[in-house]
Amino acid sequence: MKVPFSLCFLLMPLAACGAGREQAREFNGDTAMAYVNAQMAFGPRIPNTDGHRKTGDWILEKLKSRADSVEVQAFEHISVTGEKLQLRNFIGRFRPALKDRILYVAHWDTRPKAENSPNLADQRRPTPGANDGASGVAVLLGVADALKKLPPTFGVDLVFVDGEDFGDFGVDKDVFMGTRYFVKNLEPASAKPLFAIVFDMVGDADLQICQESYSMAGAPEVVERVWTRAEELGYGRSFRPGVTCAVSDDHVVLQKAGIRAIDVIDFEYGPSNKYWHTTDDTADKVSAKSLGIVGDVAVALTR
Repeated sequence: MKVPFSLCFLLMPLAACGAGREQAREFNGDTAMAYVNAQMAFGPRIPNTDGHRKTGDWILEKLKSRADSVEVQAFEHISVTGEKLQLRNFIGRFRPALKDRILYVAHWDTRPKAENSPNLADQRRPTPGANDGASGVAVLLGVADALKKLPPTFGVDLVFVDGEDFGDFGVDKDVFMGTRYFVKNLEPASAKPLFAIVFDMVGDADLQICQESYSMAGAPEVVERVWTRAEELGYGRSFRPGVTCAVSDDHVVLQKAGIRAIDVIDFEYGPSNKYWHTTDDTADKVSAKSLGIVGDVAVALTR
């Protein structure tokens, strides 16, 4: 249906005239979905595997062609079983000379065993990691695309952390390894960002992002900033106010280091979270629309 010009003008603050609003978006959800599929093509991204190495090299290549500066943090972690894990964090910086900075974080590794799968045989297989891993990476790379075209108002650091999903969350062993290494090697307190956002499991086709409890307790003003921006962009149905979940994630590590960090996460991945840490975490459960919603908010926060 064609919208009359006069009506379009009146509705502009709310709807940006339909197609015009689409053209004005800086973040491309379809491109982000392509980034998800590219990661899936490498196979599981488990530390010390060929798929892990190839994915890391791919992320690094993407960052080098987009960010103003790129840093690789290569490190070794000895697991509780004595395995030597070769890990890498990738940091892409935009406007690195600016003191006032924003930090965005996503993990790029995948889980070695899909322990929540209903089938016992599947529990010994790795998770594909389309949503739990690839979606956050795709959003950060999409943000990098936008910031390459139009530099941000603030300095922005995009950090792709490794070794988040390897071990046992129940006893806090061999998890969040990349973020722990990152905060251990932070520069003096003056270099800490204004705030940080972890993007994890943000591609669910039925996107319902909760206001996470540790985020609300540790950085409520950042939650408010993000949810207000999402509402302004018309995404109130996906960024649900007043709905809480409690998720131990990379943001907790950042908070312990004195960083005002929150988790942007949809922890209802399928009915009763049935796809999380299972072999069903596949690309057909992820949508370009959901990635576009989260990416739009992420880019808007840098302006």
